[in-house]
Amino acid sequence: MHAAITGWGKCLPPAVLSNADLAQFLDTSDEWITSRTGIRERRISHVGLDELARVASLRALAAAGLAPADVELIVFGTTSFQDQAPNQSSGLQLALGATRAASMDVNTACTSFLYAWSTANALIRTGVVRNALVVGGEVISRFMDWRNRNVSVLFGDGCAAIVLQATEAETGLLGEKLGCDVGGRGSLVIEGMGARYADFSRRLGVTNWIFEGPEIFKRAVGGMGQACADVLAARGLAATDVDLVVPHQANLRIIEAVAKRLEVPMERVMVNVQRYGNMSAATVPVALVEALEEGRVKAGSLLLLPAFGAGLTWCAHLARWGDRVTPLGTSEAQLPPCSQSALEQVRALMRLRDGEAG
Repeated sequence: MHAAITGWGKCLPPAVLSNADLAQFLDTSDEWITSRTGIRERRISHVGLDELARVASLRALAAAGLAPADVELIVFGTTSFQDQAPNQSSGLQLALGATRAASMDVNTACTSFLYAWSTANALIRTGVVRNALVVGGEVISRFMDWRNRNVSVLFGDGCAAIVLQATEAETGLLGEKLGCDVGGRGSLVIEGMGARYADFSRRLGVTNWIFEGPEIFKRAVGGMGQACADVLAARGLAATDVDLVVPHQANLRIIEAVAKRLEVPMERVMVNVQRYGNMSAATVPVALVEALEEGRVKAGSLLLLPAFGAGLTWCAHLARWGDRVTPLGTSEAQLPPCSQSALEQVRALMRLRDGEAG
């Protein structure tokens, strides 16, 4: 038994925060950000993660021709939970009306979607469920220290989802390699999220980001590169057999370094970091959906999807696409109107943070 991808959908907030917008309150410029990261803009959400996920999921279910009531499992990959309890996935289940589903969250930072995919894939292949909705989404803007130039230029909000369904055809995940470079755990820490800070010395949600860029770069390239080599070798394949690499979109330099290590030309790498920045758990599924929309995924395509995240978790997934690359249906689900620009939203978040911190 295998688990084919039969549906896919994304939801990006409409408000765009450009590098020029960031330069209005940071000592930075479009040239400084673009030359170091490849990022030109990112999205800022005017709604919560639950609403982004609802729209992305309804679009994915419509593409699969599956009703919410038929969903047996929801696995939600995220770090920016709206609540620790109850979990994020149960809120999505309620919003969808997926009354038959089991629901769980997976938090491995930026690798959360891929780890969630592994979880759902295993439960389908072992016969526990016949289908699953797998979501990767983040609203990081609410937790951002917007005055910290090292991180505030990197991240954005977004969400995407896929539907998995049991099949006897050898399609979907062919292999995966998961791991964690725990020696680098302290190089990416968001202080202020979690029970460690519930001691009244710091208000929850008022964050301080520890982000050691050079260390993360080195470990990310090494982890993703080795994971890709391992998962290909396990199937007796080479990088030349891969039709498209869909990597975590953290930084263009990291993407290029991984491609160079694999000896894969950039023409066979999906890149959209310039439009959205690092959306953490949402980057890989959004890039996958956009690769489909752009016609870069064909029937039978072999895909390689590497990622890394805080922890420092890393992984690489090898997937064979099925016969269908067009949706069976579409959804009319939309986000509510956005009345503020991205810059206005960020300034409001900064004022809120200053008030809480004081």
